[in-house]
Amino acid sequence: MKFSIKRTAFVNSLNIVSRAISSKTTIPILTGLKIVATKDGLILTGSNADISIETRIKASNADNKLAIASTGSIVLPARFFSSIVKKLPQDTMTLDVTDNFQTRITSGSSSFDINGLDPTNYPHLPEIDSDDSITLSGDIFKEIIQQTVIAVSDQESRPILNGVHFVLSDNQLVAVATDSHRLSQRKVKIDDSDKSFDFIIPGDSLVELSRMIKEHQDIQMRISENQVLFTLDETSFYSRLLEGNYPDTSRLIPTTSSTTLQFEAPVLLSAIERASLLSHESRNNVVKFTLKPSQKIATISGNSPDVGKVEENLQPDSMDGEDLTISYNPDYMKDALRSFGKTMINISFTSPLRPFTLVPTEEKENFVQLITPVRTF
Repeated sequence: MKFSIKRTAFVNSLNIVSRAISSKTTIPILTGLKIVATKDGLILTGSNADISIETRIKASNADNKLAIASTGSIVLPARFFSSIVKKLPQDTMTLDVTDNFQTRITSGSSSFDINGLDPTNYPHLPEIDSDDSITLSGDIFKEIIQQTVIAVSDQESRPILNGVHFVLSDNQLVAVATDSHRLSQRKVKIDDSDKSFDFIIPGDSLVELSRMIKEHQDIQMRISENQVLFTLDETSFYSRLLEGNYPDTSRLIPTTSSTTLQFEAPVLLSAIERASLLSHESRNNVVKFTLKPSQKIATISGNSPDVGKVEENLQPDSMDGEDLTISYNPDYMKDALRSFGKTMINISFTSPLRPFTLVPTEEKENFVQLITPVRTF
């Protein structure tokens, strides 16, 4: 196998597949990058068994300056190879593989020889049996990921909660995540889709996928029994699906409230960030909300015995209902508020020990964040 290519074009594709390559894998060959040269171009593959990424560099694209002298394949140690390619002196590079997998990389007067691995030992990419595909707006799907993945659990005791639960039915996609302390749910309409799906994607996979989605890019999604495939232009992103039944979260969201208030999300976020400066020094990391609708005042307070106290009075845009004092983890609240951006939000409480919800004032039925309070007595 031998080819030459514009180095920046190669590095761009190398960076994409490197997202799936880990040095901490039980399968040694997965620490490597697989390169396949065909008459049509190059195929780069990286995998860590949980996610696999494959991207193509077309010879027909003149910007790539790709010339295939001979076809073939090789697996190269990803970390060393990536470092070498990024440090090469010229804008073009040549890669030449001999029969015993010895690989020479040249650029200008610089030349490296590294040991490759037999590509036939590299695991095959998952096969997606289903031909059913759904086209999604990359911008919207990226937003869904960012708004829900914050509530994914990082505990291994309940692995089903390590992912985001997606349900597609009646032209509506619902995404839900919970770690049993908080919950995030987002709904979006999917036009012209009569398909029905129910699947759980690991949160780690979604974080990597969101980093790959470009602005205004459409993506295609295909589901099989235990894999999902996302296609983004010349790149294919595979992820395993979590097996099991996700808990019914719909019953967790309160339908009534005793106290409600309305805030600009950034205003409340700034106040909680100030209060958490002291709460983080406390062993229990708790911030308290004291709500007095009759006076139209909401007080945020925190107490760290070793450092001191913080108290700040806020005036919500609107406030109704009964007086209430509730304690919560400020980090959960900050994550929730950041997910709304610069939106006006409604916060609804039922009692000091029941979960409370945050929703945008517009399209409030499509997005909800729920937080469970902390018992302080």
